[in-house]
Amino acid sequence: MRQDDARQDGARHAQEEMFNDRRLASFLAASLIALSLAGCSGSKTHDDRANDAAKAALLKPKKPAPPPRVTNRKANIQGVVFIPEYHRIKAGKGEMFRSPEQFRADLQTFYDMGFRPVLASEYLANKMPLAPGASPIVITFDDSMPSQLELTPDGVPTPDCAIGIWQDFAKTHPDFPVHATFFVLPDHLWTTNVVDERKAPYVRGLGSELANHTMKHPFLRKMSDARVKWELGAASEKLAELGQSLPTSLALPYGVSPKNRALLKGFDWKGKQVTFTGVFLSGAGPAKSPNSKKFNSLKIARILAVPKRFGLDFWLKELKEGRVRPYVQP
Repeated sequence: MRQDDARQDGARHAQEEMFNDRRLASFLAASLIALSLAGCSGSKTHDDRANDAAKAALLKPKKPAPPPRVTNRKANIQGVVFIPEYHRIKAGKGEMFRSPEQFRADLQTFYDMGFRPVLASEYLANKMPLAPGASPIVITFDDSMPSQLELTPDGVPTPDCAIGIWQDFAKTHPDFPVHATFFVLPDHLWTTNVVDERKAPYVRGLGSELANHTMKHPFLRKMSDARVKWELGAASEKLAELGQSLPTSLALPYGVSPKNRALLKGFDWKGKQVTFTGVFLSGAGPAKSPNSKKFNSLKIARILAVPKRFGLDFWLKELKEGRVRPYVQP
């Protein structure tokens, strides 16, 4: 009996080992299959990779296309800069008048010839925001004459004042906004007798700027140093009160310097230093490029908006006929 029991125990033990071996083999086989399936599902075909690449290309931000050139002129940062000088925008005789119709025609001519407006401050800093192929034009207005800006009771410029005309033009030419430099007489800001406090903020709100033209528009060469300092210093003080950042540029009345030209470089007035970013003359030709070795910030030429020789019409014709090489943005 004992031998039989021993044989039976051995047989059961052998069967259990065989069963365990089979279970182990099954487990290993299942694991291998699972790993194989996982590998197959994780791998990507050539088409999958191509689709992923196409999706990534669509999601990748594209570089913006360069803006079209305003003109086909070659880049020329050494070329001259046109700085027209306007006074009264109304019909009349003499150098101070440019009719509304003439001013409208000027804007169209400027645009068609590839000019785009920049401020005097941008020109002087040599930071002119221009599209490729464009030429800068620094449009300046002197004496803060009423015809430059007249407002209705509702605060809208009248259609025949300079700003009203320009705003109307800019509606169809948005790349020619009302960006001008106004050389003002602070006590007579586009008015005759009544002060209109709406006007200075309106001008600055357009992106235009105010600049110094003295207090009383005197002939500075006949003034003492003390009087010259008052004319320039008091005007700067008034401009700051109007919200214009200092220093500004200066347009000399009649284009005439004081006897003491050193005052144009700066002076002390009421405990403060008065300086200018540049000094503009009156007439009679295009200005030097700010990149030119001959550029002199204390002696910047302008062009009177008149039809006579060396006036605006004359120099525009010179440009059209190729006798003038303007600044052209690369």
